Amino acid sequence: MNAPKGRPLMAVAVLGLVATFGAGWAVGQGSGSDGESTASPVVSGAPQAPAASPELPAETSTAPEATGSPAESGISTAKLKLPSLNKWKKPPVAAFTCPRATTTVSTSDELQQALDTAKAGASIRIADGLYTGEFKTSRDGTAKKPIYLCGGRKAVLEAGAVKGGYTLHFDSASYWRADGFTVRNGQKGVMVDAGTGIGLQNLLVEQIGDEAVHLRTGSTRNVVRGLTVRDTGRRKPQYGEGVYIGTAQSNWCEYTDCKPDRSNDNFILDNHISDTTAENVDIKEGTQGGVLTGNTFDGAGLTQGDSWVDVKGNGWLISGNRGTDSPADGYKVIEILDGWGWRNLFSANSSTVNGSGYAINVTKRHSDNVVRCNNTAKSAAEGLTTIDCAK
Repeated sequence: MNAPKGRPLMAVAVLGLVATFGAGWAVGQGSGSDGESTASPVVSGAPQAPAASPELPAETSTAPEATGSPAESGISTAKLKLPSLNKWKKPPVAAFTCPRATTTVSTSDELQQALDTAKAGASIRIADGLYTGEFKTSRDGTAKKPIYLCGGRKAVLEAGAVKGGYTLHFDSASYWRADGFTVRNGQKGVMVDAGTGIGLQNLLVEQIGDEAVHLRTGSTRNVVRGLTVRDTGRRKPQYGEGVYIGTAQSNWCEYTDCKPDRSNDNFILDNHISDTTAENVDIKEGTQGGVLTGNTFDGAGLTQGDSWVDVKGNGWLISGNRGTDSPADGYKVIEILDGWGWRNLFSANSSTVNGSGYAINVTKRHSDNVVRCNNTAKSAAEGLTTIDCAK
């Protein structure tokens, strides 16, 4: 059947244009000029700050839209959350005391055999002495029956060279507790790959070629507590971080199938980190929901970094830390990849920078990061922070 000709067809077209314009106008009236809601965020129960200081953003907020593909940026459609100020009180692994040993080792071979055969609930005691090798385990404990690996400071695990491998490697192993001993003289100190529920406690990690402690390839809900970390970067100073969380985006294809390394919800608590050539702590893009609390940072040895802590992940709580001496900044928040470096919360950190920058340098100001006014800065040439502090 042919379409009608002449005026009836024109009338239909005009009516269609009017309807389309009207619908578009109505939609436009429901949002601001950029299509986003114009309502101000509100914090439930938060005290009202004076007009000069912004309120804390709401506990939930839609993640910024990435300009790259999901594989490139790793942006989730889930809402990002500003972390709770009290999140540090609930670590996934509590402080622990090593139980009576079920196995005691005194040679390198015995140690590796114990790592190879450990079962849930085992307690391995490392006698004082030097243990040379690249020690590795892929055994799992359970949440109720973790595996313990314990020793005194004079029990020393040593890989033999800063150009070698990993001194201690938890490779797809979960629910371990490591306490008290010394790790040194490897390209990397302690490496955790795809590990969950691991507690590293009271270790001394020193004389390392690259980074001292690394949580990588989807390692989640681990706790690094009370470590002394020092003397890193002996092989390549640019890789000499103290504690390293996640994987740089440039290495995602090598380690995480070209996707973000979601090493999430890890807690870095009460450590003493000094004499690192790169950052004391490096929090990579792709990681979320971690806690960095109660640590002591010393940047006097920095030659390849310009801050104690680089923050490139999302939703981290960074609170109650103390830092001294940095070439430029104390903490630096960086959006190295679209949508990462957002909604991190800084509270009650004490910074004696003695450097040319800020105590807390939020390099992208409109990224929903929050710096509370209870952070303090001394000898920071540019002051406390790049954004208005929140009370």
